[in-house]
Order: sequence, then C-alpha cells, then structure tokens
Amino acid sequence: MAEAVFHPPRRKRRVFESYESPFPVDVGGKDFRICQAEIINNNVIVRNPEDIEQLYNKGYFGKGILSRSRPVYSISDPLLVTKWQGANINMPIIASKKYQCHLQWAKSILQEQGFDDCSVTKILENYTKPIELPFLEEEGAEQTGNSCNRMGPNTENTKLSRESSTDTGNVVALSPENQNEGYKKACLEGDPAFDPVAICGSKEQEQGDLKEIAEVSCQKHGFLVHCSCKTKESTEQRSSEMIKSKECAPEYVLVQEEEEGSLCPEGGSAHAQENLVKKEKLVCRRNPFRIFEYLQLSLEEAFFLVYALGCLSIYYGEEPLTILKLWEVFSEVKPNFKTTYMAYHYFRSRGWVPKVGLKYGTDLLLYQKGPPFYHASYSVIAELVDDNFEGSLRRPLSWKSLSGLNRTTVNASKELMLCYLIRPSDMTEREMLTPECMKRIKVQELIVTRWVSSRERSEQDEL
Repeated sequence: MAEAVFHPPRRKRRVFESYESPFPVDVGGKDFRICQAEIINNNVIVRNPEDIEQLYNKGYFGKGILSRSRPVYSISDPLLVTKWQGANINMPIIASKKYQCHLQWAKSILQEQGFDDCSVTKILENYTKPIELPFLEEEGAEQTGNSCNRMGPNTENTKLSRESSTDTGNVVALSPENQNEGYKKACLEGDPAFDPVAICGSKEQEQGDLKEIAEVSCQKHGFLVHCSCKTKESTEQRSSEMIKSKECAPEYVLVQEEEEGSLCPEGGSAHAQENLVKKEKLVCRRNPFRIFEYLQLSLEEAFFLVYALGCLSIYYGEEPLTILKLWEVFSEVKPNFKTTYMAYHYFRSRGWVPKVGLKYGTDLLLYQKGPPFYHASYSVIAELVDDNFEGSLRRPLSWKSLSGLNRTTVNASKELMLCYLIRPSDMTEREMLTPECMKRIKVQELIVTRWVSSRERSEQDEL
C-alpha cells in the first residue's frame, strides 16, 4: 500500500480574527468554568451569551442557528444603519416590511393560543404603538426624541426631532380600558421551535395577571417557555433564570417608516403631485416577536465537551444528564453516533477541528486551527470494522459511488479519507455501552486519490 502524501492546507486570504485557544479550558484552572446547554428537540443548544462566546472563540465548537458559522446575527439592517449613521443611534434599525413580518408571526402565535382576531388586534396595536425615547433612559438610551425624521434622497442633512406621542401613524388610539385589557393579554407564548418570547406589560400592578396567563400557556403547551412563571428557586437554576429574564425583557427597535409630504403645498394639484416626495422617519416601537441567536452543538461536539474536557453540563428539562446517559441518549437519537464520535474524538485530540461534513456527503470535515483560517483539508467517512476489516458497513460504497464522492471532494480542493475504527474481535456489545470502549479501538486512515493514467505516463517519461 502506497504511503499517503500530506498536502498543506489552503490558507484563507482574508482573516479578521486572532487564534485564541484550541479548547475552552483554562490550563491553570483559575478561570475554569462549566458551560450549560440543554436538549431541545434532539438538539443541544447553548443559550448563555458568555458560554456561546467561550465555546466558539476557544475551539470553534458549534454553529449559530441564524448565522453561517460564528453566531453574529443581528436584527438590525446594515444598510439602514449605514444610512442613518449620522443620527448617533445605538438601537437596532429595521425596515417597515420586516417589522410587519414580526407582527404577523406574533399574530399567528396568539391565534394558536385561542385569542380571537379582535383581541389579537388590540394586543398588538397597544404593544407596538410608538414610544418616546425618554422612556428608555433607564435602558441606557441617549436620544431625547421619540422618532427621527429624514427627508428624501436628495436631502443631505439628517436631523432629529421630537414628535408628540399622538402621532401614531396607522395605529389606532385605544381607550384606557382597552389598553389595560390589551396589556393583560400581552403574553405571547408558543412553540420554542419558533423562538417566541413572552411580552409583559410595563405596569407593576398588571404583573399578577400576566403571570396567570403565562402559567396557563405553560400548562397548555407543556414545554419550557420564556415567561415570568413562578419556578422553584435553586442555585443551579439561577443562571438559566437570569437568561430567561433578559429574554423576557421587551426589545426596542427603530422602524423606518415612509410618509408622503408636499414640498409646494400652495401650487396647483397637478404641480403638487409632481413635487410629492417620500419622507423617512425612525419610530421607536417594541418588537412583538424577538429572535435570539443560539449556539447549536453537534452531538459529537457536545459529548466531547462533556466527556473529554469536562467543561459542559447538558440538561434535559431541569435535570443534568450523566455521561452514560448522554452516551445512551445520543446513540438512540443518532444510530451511528458511536462510530462518528470515535472518529471525532480521535481527530480532535490530534489538533484538528472536525465539523459536520453533510454538505459534501461525508461524516466529518477536518480543519487546521479552525474554519476562519484554513479551508477544510479532508472529508472523512468513518466505519467501524473488526480485525479483518469486515463488518456491517454503514455506507457500502460501489465503484460508481466512490468515484462520484471522490470527484466531489477533489472539486472542492479536499481529499477523501476513509477512517476505519478497528474493534477487537473479543469486544462484546456490553463494552460498547460505555465510552470506555474507545480505549481498545484502533484507527486506520486511508486517503483515496484518483489515478490519472495520462498524468502518470507523463511523469514516468520525465524520469
């Protein structure tokens, strides 16, 4: 068998970050901390922003659910931020169409909970009405007006102005009774798959009614919700409760809205219509449907952080799972978990950064240092075999499928690697029920290359 030739990985041209650490573990142990994750719909999710930053920055574990890789999602529109950069605004800016989408999502959640259309309309109108920016002084806002006006594209000056709270655009003014009724029903709870967040009123006397509605919603849906429900206080739950309280707090956004105004009101009707320009203004409103960026860990990454590094604790509900329970649960969720984790553990312990290789039809992709610095060098297929390289292969490859897979890998400037995990013949199934079985597993790597007859013939002629 020919010896494989190692090819150096391709470095990425534009790198805007520094390399911190291969693992989220402090060598000295002084600042060591245990991150917390939870299992939701057979996925391992990290919600604490500090844990997300540590796990991804130190080792590039996981992926942001709303981002390509690094969890950097923001609701703010970058084009609008650039457009209004002279207004000294430190709040998210979104377009009116995007804000309407959030309203529709919140409306659908309320309708699923049994509210009629009239109640839904009152709740959303009352909750999303314009808010004066002085109301946000406690939140750290610096503005003194409740909206910003900007002229059409031909106007160069951007100015801030205070508008009266009665200028609500298309929002219908509600009577105090209707407002109280709307606040009492303003707890939006739904399926965590949609990531809705409870919306609570700002008046202290209405907190009791909101908690009752939240508790009813919790009992109705039967899952962990982002609301102010009464839970049993314990030291293990304080961190999660702090995260939920931050998520329960209302989010304020600036919505860019358009209105038509006449530059020449004294002219004729035809001439006035020609001079109608669109005025753009930023109106501060509450976001009725908040979206959070979570870090999603693959099962192999999550188990490596728990078993190999000991820096992660995974909860199911309110109960932390042990290593043996995680090994059992992950094996049920993913039948080939044991095989793929053994390969992941092997490569990760040797300095590579393995990521899921589903995009290229393989089990793993191997990066040197991390995805921000290099392109993936190898696409890995893991197989569990016996001493004679025989066994029930998960992916029996024919010559046709192997050729297609190899061509796909080569076109992406990678190499195809077959990773055989050799299991001793005397190993029983009982031993495979614990991760300690990896101590007896041997690994054999095989790199598949495409032999080109014409190229080989030319190289022989040169010799």
